[in-house]
Amino acid sequence: MLLDSAEAFGDQVARHHNELLVHCYRMLGTIDDAEDAVQEALTRAWQGRQTFRRTISFRAWLYRIATNVCLNAIASRKRDRVEARHVVGPSPDHLLTGIAAADAGPEARYDAHESISLAFLTVLQLLPPRQRAVLLLRDVLAFRAAEVAALLDISVAAVSSAQQRARATLRRNYRSAGQSPATVTAGRPSPRNLLERYVRAWEAADVAGLVALLREDAVLTMPPKPTVVGARAIVDFLVESIFTIAPMRLYETHANGRPAFAAYLQERAGNRLSLFALLVLEDDGHKVTHIHAFSDPRVLERFDLARELAG
Repeated sequence: MLLDSAEAFGDQVARHHNELLVHCYRMLGTIDDAEDAVQEALTRAWQGRQTFRRTISFRAWLYRIATNVCLNAIASRKRDRVEARHVVGPSPDHLLTGIAAADAGPEARYDAHESISLAFLTVLQLLPPRQRAVLLLRDVLAFRAAEVAALLDISVAAVSSAQQRARATLRRNYRSAGQSPATVTAGRPSPRNLLERYVRAWEAADVAGLVALLREDAVLTMPPKPTVVGARAIVDFLVESIFTIAPMRLYETHANGRPAFAAYLQERAGNRLSLFALLVLEDDGHKVTHIHAFSDPRVLERFDLARELAG
């Protein structure tokens, strides 16, 4: 493989760019950080292209560089005293396209859709960085243990130990959020009727309607605000803190392979809409199980439908 020219290098990298972005997103938790990491990884790869050896695939070589960039970024957060539990942010679906083809096949423990769900990404952030890397490389991308050991410069025994510890953490925390590898619904289309009823109930501030649509143990997360658990508690919070602000309209979009809604406040003076929050839903096929709500301006910028609504 000749990588001396920028064109040849670019052609090779283009085949793997999107899956590297998704890998960095899983590692770091936000799409902004993932984009920065991929840019740095590809710069390093170009500058160090003479170090590439055919003993591993070009794809594996890129994963080694990208994973190390992510590990360095996580270490930098710690040095800079960034909050230990780094907030997970949503990603528009168009940035995550093609992952099913790029990622590993049925031998992987977690499929491509599940591994980009906000529930899965949130639990990943509980893992120590190297355990996170091992779990993703082994259980999502299905690299062999010896390959992962070579990519991370650790022993096969260390890979197996890290994998076992990471799996134990996921078993304790992932199921408690209402998800498990056997029952996860990520990637399965939500019933249209459920989504339409949710929009009608939200826009009408219909308390009884919303309670009926939420599973009894539903969860509302609003980073960095406290989590609200329970259908009644969620609706009480919405009535007291959200529905009193202004009339609201929901417009459908998609994030992390799940239905999402851009929630716009309708200002009383005129018909001007201002984006207030992004709501990403998870459901069990019958009721909503989790509402991930985001109000960070950096998140909202990627989901603002202002141009489409103006048109």
